Amino acid sequence: RPDLAAALRELRSQYEALAARNLQAAEDWYRARCARLHERAARSQEAVRASRREAGECRRQLQARLDKDRFLKQNIWKQLQRPNCSMPLPLQDTIGQLEDDLRNTKNEMARHLREYQDLLNVKMALDIEIAAYRKLLEGEETLFNMGSVGLPALSSLPNPTYSFEPRSFSSST
Repeated sequence: RPDLAAALRELRSQYEALAARNLQAAEDWYRARCARLHERAARSQEAVRASRREAGECRRQLQARLDKDRFLKQNIWKQLQRPNCSMPLPLQDTIGQLEDDLRNTKNEMARHLREYQDLLNVKMALDIEIAAYRKLLEGEETLFNMGSVGLPALSSLPNPTYSFEPRSFSSST
């Protein structure tokens, strides 16, 4: 009987030590994963901020070009409204160039807005993943805390089977 009780105490201490190591390993893995996710989120947030600044600058440039083009267009139409006035060839070239510039600027602005939206999507996905890992760790802590109160709480968990193989160590001197 005393040997059985001692063996049970030994098994219990081994099981508790194994559970503590497993919990520590899970927490270490979680912390490392969260650190990597936070780092990725920080990089993504910086990229989003940079894209916002770039999009704002593009928007300002586009607005300046639009204002300039509108002003030129109004002046051209005023000139064309005069009797016996035909549009000179250099002016037609300028109008064509300005229309091309306007079209290119709009395309560039659309590209920047798509990139900005992609970065926002990445940031949201990272935030969701961080929240999921946080919830997972909180659940593991709750489960471990319930198990540390007493063994009956652990009885609902599956009974793992462990095998211990003796190892021989020899020195190579």
